[in-house]
Amino acid sequence: MPARTLPTIPAADVQAHNTSKSCYVTIGAKVYDVTDFLDDHPGGGDLILEYGGKDVTAILKDEVSHTHSEAAYDILDESLVGFMPTEPIMNGATKSNKPAEIVPLPPSKEGQAELAAQQPMYAATGMSTAEDLSRDTDFDTDYKEHKFLDLSKPLFLQVWNGGFQKDFYLEQVHRPRHYKGGDSAPLFGNFLEPLSKTPWWIVPTLWVPPVIAGTAWGCSELGGAQTLGYWLFGLAFWTLLEYILHRFLFHLDYYLPDNRVGITLHFILHGIHHYLPMDKYRLVMPPTLFAALAAPFWKFAHFIVFWNWHAALVAYCGGIFGYVCYDMTHYFLHHRNLPAYWRELKKYHLKHHFADYQNGFGVSSRFWDWVFGTELEMAPPKVLKTN
Repeated sequence: MPARTLPTIPAADVQAHNTSKSCYVTIGAKVYDVTDFLDDHPGGGDLILEYGGKDVTAILKDEVSHTHSEAAYDILDESLVGFMPTEPIMNGATKSNKPAEIVPLPPSKEGQAELAAQQPMYAATGMSTAEDLSRDTDFDTDYKEHKFLDLSKPLFLQVWNGGFQKDFYLEQVHRPRHYKGGDSAPLFGNFLEPLSKTPWWIVPTLWVPPVIAGTAWGCSELGGAQTLGYWLFGLAFWTLLEYILHRFLFHLDYYLPDNRVGITLHFILHGIHHYLPMDKYRLVMPPTLFAALAAPFWKFAHFIVFWNWHAALVAYCGGIFGYVCYDMTHYFLHHRNLPAYWRELKKYHLKHHFADYQNGFGVSSRFWDWVFGTELEMAPPKVLKTN
């Protein structure tokens, strides 16, 4: 959109838009309304709110924080709402040898093509950076181009009745899309819809109290030292089970039966998460599914720790707590700004989504990826310098 067609927004008004209900940021003289993007920002909305009403030129280029790709600027361009011609900005632009760095101008078509050609792209996912995971998908264009799923209609029956070949399905389901506005795409479109959505806080609310009760019961029979030992054993065993489930069940992929039953089960179990990775209501396991898995896990715990019922109970509780930590970690890696260790884990997990879904199966830890040779290479791709 040319700058002359934009409304003029006083600096005081821009600075007042610094809340989750209305958040503006600026680059030079351009004003962007990023309110709708707060929930979908891979680093979490709080990180954007720190700069609400302020200029973000420096932070977008800060290599220590995270150098943003061209995709981030594309998202901003779609949110352009006005022009803030403050006197210092205009004076700086007129005196500068590079006024476009102060009052950025949209690139030409030739420039856009050049940037696209130089931007790294991963063939397996169609992504180039993690920011691409949060770019709104145009429903009509995506469906016309790929002939896969129409995001405006319930997805379950489209997968069931789609007649997709396995290779085509896998190619498409691992090319992430983003539902407009950060909402959830319809899965069933009927009374089953609520069962497919789980807010993150449901998981600890439901499962931590039984873990505490079971641990206390086991401790009353075993004593503190044995309880701690068996509980930590269960917790450690979960990390291995997490890796096995993610790699050999959720990513069964190429061993998947080439029929609609297998493909639909794959989509419901994990495919929908790779198809819509930023859907915050389908990032943790629904209670109904976990309840179905709880009994086999219970029997498995008693099979492993067969010599003492209470020891198996405590180990089971440690494992369930490990699952709760896994689900919470998974949610926050996608939707929150995190301390240093988890920021690195976040980059690692998002690379599993946007670059290489055939490796990087560890979510709460990279340890088992290292053990089994599926660790992702985290050397950053080269970023195009534009100055």
